Amino acid sequence: MVERSASPLDAADGRTWNATEWASVIPGAGAGDAGMADTDRGSGSLRGTSESLADGESSFGSDSESNGFGNTDKYGFIGGSQQNADGEQEIPPEVLRQRELKWLDMLKNWDKWMLRRQKKVKLRCQKGIPPSLRGRAWLYLSGAKVKKEQNKGKFEELDAQPGDPKWMDIIEKDLHRQFPFHEMFVARGGHGQQDLYRVLKAYTLYRPDEGYCQAQAPIAAVLLMHMPAEDAFWGLVQICEKYLPGYYSAGLEAIQLDGEILFALLRRISAVAYRHLGKHEVNPVLYMTEWFMCAFSRTLPWASVLRVWDMFFCEGVKVIFRVGLVLLKCMLGSQEKLKECQGQYETIERLRALEPQYMQEGFLIHEVLEVPITERDIEKEHNTQLKRWKETHGELTCKSPPRMHGAKAIMESEPPSHQDLRQVPTIIMASPLQLDSSTQQPKTEHKEDKTSEDKKSNGDKKSKEDKKQKLSKKKNSMKNKKTSSKEIPNPYALPNDPKPLLKDSPLQESNQSLSSTEQDTYL
Repeated sequence: MVERSASPLDAADGRTWNATEWASVIPGAGAGDAGMADTDRGSGSLRGTSESLADGESSFGSDSESNGFGNTDKYGFIGGSQQNADGEQEIPPEVLRQRELKWLDMLKNWDKWMLRRQKKVKLRCQKGIPPSLRGRAWLYLSGAKVKKEQNKGKFEELDAQPGDPKWMDIIEKDLHRQFPFHEMFVARGGHGQQDLYRVLKAYTLYRPDEGYCQAQAPIAAVLLMHMPAEDAFWGLVQICEKYLPGYYSAGLEAIQLDGEILFALLRRISAVAYRHLGKHEVNPVLYMTEWFMCAFSRTLPWASVLRVWDMFFCEGVKVIFRVGLVLLKCMLGSQEKLKECQGQYETIERLRALEPQYMQEGFLIHEVLEVPITERDIEKEHNTQLKRWKETHGELTCKSPPRMHGAKAIMESEPPSHQDLRQVPTIIMASPLQLDSSTQQPKTEHKEDKTSEDKKSNGDKKSKEDKKQKLSKKKNSMKNKKTSSKEIPNPYALPNDPKPLLKDSPLQESNQSLSSTEQDTYL
């Protein structure tokens, strides 16, 4: 474990945080909220715990209590602690449903879309992935879906192992600090914290050379908000190995290198901010470490976090660089703004207290898309900074694998088979036709019972008449089935839909698209 004393993230000694520390880590959390979060942080083990949710200590009690707290936003945050709704973009239901249909089609034919129409996938990620499909789309974009299929049973194997005590103790102390105002993690010992523990423990066993870094916890927590534990584990693996390699290794050399890259690129985006930071010798590590290592999950309002992550999984780390450059330009990009920053301390404090209007979803995403920084620019600057590093520090201690710039690069490096991308339904939804036929069955049986009684009471009737009656009943039942199967109403139709969906549309074509837990369990 690497000690980094510059951030409250690094307080892994189990002490109680004060109000100032909590307010600095969680945007929108004031002193009152922080006081609620100052709970006892004993190292009660969660390994194989049998504690009920009611027995676990929490700021707000159990998960069920938090669900009825009365002030939970649509993202699950109690009191909207990481949500600023002023700049949030509301999507009309009709548009959202159209996007869902498009994404369902893409996910069904993922390899074809990525090979032939990758630019279209990129554009749809920039517009925002529909919430109902976000977790599933992240799995496909990151390659975690393929990784999971190629390593079946691996997570269960790691999950069954006890883990290294030196990492487990630190992980247990960090569980309470990950989005403590989110309904999934509010209960001590609740399902959210238990899954987070399982994912982080499994990673330390999967990569014992790397172990655990505290910045991995918020990354894993965000993934768990959108997918089951096993999927979140493989998503974390892809982020640590493909998107941000070396970020969580001892020495933090990779993050230091990217800090120098960010500062060098800033010269092209805002010369004023670049000169000011250089003049006061503000080391990039002092303001960008948490931004990059947590992928802005502890910095931005939640609507902005999700949009940034949608693009990040598609396009890679250049999105993180662009967001950082936009924030630096907005906060330090003019002489008027720099009047309040007369030294290093004032500058760092200004960057820690980002102005809300610059983090709003609409403004931020628009500005990020306008930043003229490409993967080639980042790689070119990386080679320059790496050369300087070797001249001043020598060779890198931890040699990380090459960075993959987004979904396309990951897919090209490890081409998946069609079987790896196959969608396996876990919940089979009965169609209205099946329900109709099941309700008709008892009626026919009841009628057959009556005919058998008639046979006993009226033995003088001929067997030919009985056969005719049975044949007529079969014909009638066949007619009923045909009439009921002529038109099946669409249970997901909008009020203004002119007609029901056709049989070959994506929604009716496959039950698995709507039934898979990858889509509809962790919304």
